[in-house]
Amino acid sequence: MGVPLFSRGLWRIAAANVSSGNQVHLLHDGPETFDAMIRLIDGAQETVDLESYIFRSDEVGERFADALRRATARGVAARVITDGVGGRGVRRRFLKDLRRHGVDVRVFNRPGFRLWLGLVPRDHRKLLVVDDTAGVTGGVGLGREWMTGVQRHGRSRWRDTGLRIAGPAALDMSEAFDTMWRRVTGERVRRVRHLRAAARGANLDPATHEGALVGIVEGEPLRIRAARALQMQAISAERSIWLASAYFIPAWSELEALLGAARDGVDVRLLVPSRSDHPWVTLLTRRYYKRLLTNGVRIWEWQGEMMHAKTSVIDGSWVRVGSTDINFLSTAVNYELDAVVQDHALAYEAQMMFLDDLRQSREVTVGR
Repeated sequence: MGVPLFSRGLWRIAAANVSSGNQVHLLHDGPETFDAMIRLIDGAQETVDLESYIFRSDEVGERFADALRRATARGVAARVITDGVGGRGVRRRFLKDLRRHGVDVRVFNRPGFRLWLGLVPRDHRKLLVVDDTAGVTGGVGLGREWMTGVQRHGRSRWRDTGLRIAGPAALDMSEAFDTMWRRVTGERVRRVRHLRAAARGANLDPATHEGALVGIVEGEPLRIRAARALQMQAISAERSIWLASAYFIPAWSELEALLGAARDGVDVRLLVPSRSDHPWVTLLTRRYYKRLLTNGVRIWEWQGEMMHAKTSVIDGSWVRVGSTDINFLSTAVNYELDAVVQDHALAYEAQMMFLDDLRQSREVTVGR
């Protein structure tokens, strides 16, 4: 993809700056993602910033609590944001113990007697960044779902994808965390990115600048940045759009973008769960199948317990991994965060991962 379609395009549609010279690694499922995150926390020298929609007080949460306590014991400043709905059920003494050990824990938008009863918006982001130099983002929450699954029968860990990013993009991740910290606390923070008059990195060209090129897209209520990014992908794709979405209930504009690409000869593939932790979402998703299939979009349903990833691979060049699903709550109501990466080696790896997922899925056909 050319410069206008990536660096400048991300700025224009999503206020996302792009940086070059990043090292990006794809993370498969919870165990690999958790290991990468713990290694970062254990190696932190100055700061640990952790934001997770789900932060349970189960064995996974305890593992992260131990790592955070070790970090503060050696003088690292640790901050944690979790969500008032996503974090429901967490033991109070779990959070109290973290605070007692010097971890500054805040909860975003607890339900209560205020606007919308505190039910929306949600902080649905998953983000870790340490020392402003490296971080992890994606769809993985901090709970046993991503280790062992939670069903009584047919249990398997949730399928998900993350990214480990080291380099200049980590500073953009830190700025994104600081912006949310200010929303939660009202406090002044080290830095808060304000809308700039001109894009930083808008002229980066993958042909001449060192990869990987990375843009951090912050989804905010009513700004539909991820939806516009999907439309940009559909417009610019020449060969393929491979999309995984855990909760796929697209708006008409998003649906038409995918249908238009498929009718124009683009290989459009969609991976969704066959079973969901919210069964009503599966019923709504399947209402779109006939229109998608008759217009040339191919659909697969994951056969494990839950396919929770939110990814896309475009033309074997451009990869998106993050927390944003293709539905109204995710694209227009909640706070979300995605990393968009232009790097051929990473895109090839993401394509191979996607094809492996399809082998563990069942293709949906017309009439099924």
